[in-house]
Amino acid sequence: MPSKSAAHSEDLREAEAAFHEARGHMYGIACRILGSGSEADDVLQEAWIRWQTYDRSAVKKPHAFLATTVTRLAINVLQSARARREASVDPWLLEQVDTMSDPALGPVKREALEAAVLMLMERLTPAQRAAYVLRVAFDYPYGQIAEILGQSPAGARQLVSRARKHLAAEKRATATTADCHRYLTAFVEASHTGHVAVLEKFFTQEVVSHSDSGGAAKAA
Repeated sequence: MPSKSAAHSEDLREAEAAFHEARGHMYGIACRILGSGSEADDVLQEAWIRWQTYDRSAVKKPHAFLATTVTRLAINVLQSARARREASVDPWLLEQVDTMSDPALGPVKREALEAAVLMLMERLTPAQRAAYVLRVAFDYPYGQIAEILGQSPAGARQLVSRARKHLAAEKRATATTADCHRYLTAFVEASHTGHVAVLEKFFTQEVVSHSDSGGAAKAA
């Protein structure tokens, strides 16, 4: 019969394995909600501490449990004063661009790109932001979002709907979908190759267009 020490060691190894398996997903959730890789790391560290001390025998689905834990921890961070930052990138691009589908983007570049796209989402309440990220970025069903956030499915759907409306209202009139895709394409190319000529050309065209229109928004 194995000793208590051996049983504890085996349990801890299983806990580490479950956490490691879910780590990428948890980091994605935390980073998208917080818009900060360092804060996402802090959240994962706290999640690991809680996971070690939790009664894991009562957890039937570790992956779902850990995702819920990270989401709630990220919301707590958002509610603190240190999470309030200014941003200048349209968050609605999250629905237009799937950076995860581009394997050429390294993890750091992909994180930076996604964080930039999501920074401005701090205009949303923490609950709205979490619901929006889980739905749009991870395609969570509303029932699961509701369970994570302690809402009804209808309440979760309303959070996402309000987030969409709020972000749409904040969207700059000058930023058409085509403009944003051109910018993102130029940015990714510059990241891949280290050549910024395409990005410089894009900015030059934008400046000329803005000047020619007398400062008015460029027509779509």
